[in-house]
Amino acid sequence: MVIEVNKNIDNYKESVVLGLTARQLIFSIISLIVGGGIVLLTYPYVGLTTSAYIAIPVVAPIALTGFYSYNGMTFVEMMKLKLHFAFGNRTLTYISTEGQMSDFSSDQAEKGKQKKADSTDNKGDFKKAQKKMILMMILMAVFIAAVGAAAYWYKYLR
Repeated sequence: MVIEVNKNIDNYKESVVLGLTARQLIFSIISLIVGGGIVLLTYPYVGLTTSAYIAIPVVAPIALTGFYSYNGMTFVEMMKLKLHFAFGNRTLTYISTEGQMSDFSSDQAEKGKQKKADSTDNKGDFKKAQKKMILMMILMAVFIAAVGAAAYWYKYLR
């Protein structure tokens, strides 16, 4: 008797309802509740279309938490890694010493000075990138607030 087993047996996940796993079902319900609540709360003030546009940026990360998977990592794990690499990763420098064994002792002080200068330059670049990322996040928040204000103005004040 020969029983064939799929090669991707490690990727098998048991479905609970409608082909969704328990994690996907839970996060789908949470995203529907949150999205529906936002639409119902903002609908009388800005209309259906605008309230849906307001709800999408809130609901999308919740839904991605349940469904997104990359190399076995969930959406939360992936975002933690991205934030770590964006803000917490330090630059590593490598100084080759091959073929310089006779000059190693005499040039060691010069290389140490150069390494310190390189590391301070890298720290400056990191700080610049960090400030740029924070500025972009603030601009995005201001843009979302401006879109909401414009929608309110268009609906009620024009």
